[in-house]
Amino acid sequence: MKRAFTLGVAALALTAVTAGAAELKFKPGEDSKFNWASYEELKKTQLKGEQITIFGPWLGPDQQLVESVLAYFAEATGADVRYTGSDSFEQQIVVDLEAGSAPNIAIFPQPGLASDMAKRGFLTDLGDDNATWLKDNYAAGQSWVDLGTYASKDGAKHFYGFPFKTDLKSLVWYSPENFQDAGYEVPKTMEDLKALTEKIVADGGTPWCIGLGSGAATGWPATDWVEDLMLRTTTPENYDKWVSNEMKFDDPVVVNAINEFGWFAKNDKFVAGGASAVASTDFRDSPKGLFSSPPQCYMHRQASFIPSFFPEGTVVGEDADFFYFPAYADKDLGNPVLGAGTTFTITKDSKAARAFIEFLKSPIAHEIWMAQKGFLTPYKKVNTEVFTDPTVRKMNDILLQATTFRFDASDLMPGAVGAGSFWTGMVDFVGGKSAEDVAASIQKSWDAIK
Repeated sequence: MKRAFTLGVAALALTAVTAGAAELKFKPGEDSKFNWASYEELKKTQLKGEQITIFGPWLGPDQQLVESVLAYFAEATGADVRYTGSDSFEQQIVVDLEAGSAPNIAIFPQPGLASDMAKRGFLTDLGDDNATWLKDNYAAGQSWVDLGTYASKDGAKHFYGFPFKTDLKSLVWYSPENFQDAGYEVPKTMEDLKALTEKIVADGGTPWCIGLGSGAATGWPATDWVEDLMLRTTTPENYDKWVSNEMKFDDPVVVNAINEFGWFAKNDKFVAGGASAVASTDFRDSPKGLFSSPPQCYMHRQASFIPSFFPEGTVVGEDADFFYFPAYADKDLGNPVLGAGTTFTITKDSKAARAFIEFLKSPIAHEIWMAQKGFLTPYKKVNTEVFTDPTVRKMNDILLQATTFRFDASDLMPGAVGAGSFWTGMVDFVGGKSAEDVAASIQKSWDAIK
C-alpha cells in the first residue's frame, strides 16, 4: 500500500528538536528487563562536540517516540542529535540530496526510493560487516540484507539500508468468543484455513469479511492479499522477480496467486455480502462484521493497524485476537511474512553517523521503543519481556519466527503500477474479470512506462 500524500512540498511540515535535551524515558540501570549493558557499551564512543542530523517521516506522537530512543544515543555519547520530521519526506529528501544539503541520516519508508538515491550516488555504503551482522542477528536475516542492498552508480551492489522498525501484515483477525461458541480452532496451515472456511459455510455461517474500498486508493487491500499469497505459493526469489518485473505480471505464477485470492474473495458464500460487495465495502468498515451478533463473518485478513477501526471499546486480546496467515503444509516455503517498515541510511558520512548505525545494532535501541508502542523488530537478541502489551509481543513473535520477510510489493513497484493498475486490476478481478485478463492489463501498463 502506498503512503498517501496529502501535502505537497509547499505545505511541508518540518519540526526539529535536539534529542540530547530530551529526558530519558527509562532510567538506565533501573529496570532489569532492559539490556543496560549495551547502553553502557555505547558510552565507550564519545562524540562530544559532534552534531548528527537525522531526517525521517515521523511527526507528532511518532516523533516523540523516535526522539525518546535518540535521547539515549545523545546521552551516552555526548553527541548533539537533531531530528527533523516531515510528512513530505519522500519529496524533501530528494530536494535536499540534489541541493547538497543532506542530513547525516535519512530514514526511508520506501526502500524503492532509497534504491533510487543509491543509484544516483547519494547514499553511503554501510559495508559488508553490517550486512553480515544483520544476516546473523535478524530473524530471516538474509531477507533484510537483500532489502537494504541496492545498485550503486556503477551498477555494483552494496549494503546501504539498515532496517529498523517493522510493520506486520500477515495477520488474520477473529473473535475468540465466536470461535469458541462455534467450536472452531485457529488453523495452523493454509490447508486448515481453507478447510475452516468451508466448514463455516457448511455450518451456515460466513467465513470472511473483505473490503477493498479506500476512496481513490480502492483496491489496495487486495494487493496485500496477493502479495501474501505469492509468498505462500512460490519462492521468495520469484517474488523479487515479480517486483522488478523480471517475472511478468501475467506469468502463470502470478496469475495463480491472484486466483488464490479469488478462492477467498470471489465465492458468494465465503464473503459477507457476497463477492459483489467486496469492492464496494470500505476497508475501514469491513472488520466490523466480526463483532455483530450473530457474526456477519468469522475472519478478516489485515495488517497490525486494523484495530484502529474496530468498534469503540474493543479490547484486543479479549474481544478480538489474531493469528498468523498460515503457509501451506505441502509446500516447502517456510514461514514467510509480509510487511513494511523504515530503512536507515547514511546520506552524509561522519564519525557520528557511523556510530549511530552501531547504536541501531544495540538491543537498547530497540527495547526503548518496544517498551512504549508502535514498534516491532526482528532482532533476535532483544528481550521481548519489555513489551507492555502482550498483543504486540505476540505480533513480534510472528516476526521472530519468520523464515522469509518481504516488503509490500506494491510499494516497491513503479507508482503507475503499484498504486495504479494493480489497485484497479484487483477491483476488476473481484468484479468478474479473469485473473489472466487482469494480469495482462497490469503488465500492459507496466510496459507503457518502460
